[in-house]
Amino acid sequence: MSDLGDWYRGVPFFTRYWLTLTVAFTLLGRFGLVNPYNLILMYEPLKNFQIWRLITCIFYYPLSPAHGFQFLLNLYFLYNYSQRLETGHYGGKPADYFTLLVFNWLCAIIIGLILEFKILLEILVLSVLYVWCQLNKDVIVSFWFGTRFKAMYLPWVFLGFNMILSGGGITELVGIL
Repeated sequence: MSDLGDWYRGVPFFTRYWLTLTVAFTLLGRFGLVNPYNLILMYEPLKNFQIWRLITCIFYYPLSPAHGFQFLLNLYFLYNYSQRLETGHYGGKPADYFTLLVFNWLCAIIIGLILEFKILLEILVLSVLYVWCQLNKDVIVSFWFGTRFKAMYLPWVFLGFNMILSGGGITELVGIL
């Protein structure tokens, strides 16, 4: 058990709390301890000063048997690429990384309210993934089934993968933009 604790304590600060809050809010909503309706972004409740929705919508994901794999994939990308950004390009500059996260969050909130997206986790994860990929364009990354390509193509491959997997793609496009 100490190995898990050591791993957790070794995760960089912002990535650790983003990952923890994502798992916590998702499980709270999944097991009915908190009404998932109160965790999503909606304009009408915001007018009634339910401002926590601006925060919870980036941590909550509607976990179900149909979306379980997608949730795990988002957790993997959140952990992997947020950690790489936080320790790599933004290593020793936590305020800069926090500014990036806040800027991406504000953009996601604005676009989420305009396009009526209720859950913004995927958008924020993909925006961080995209930033890492642009900073590391020529790094060779591996994807499913051993496919290898340059990092600059990873967000687009992920978009295509999600279009096949879930039939969507709009939230991924917004995250990339």
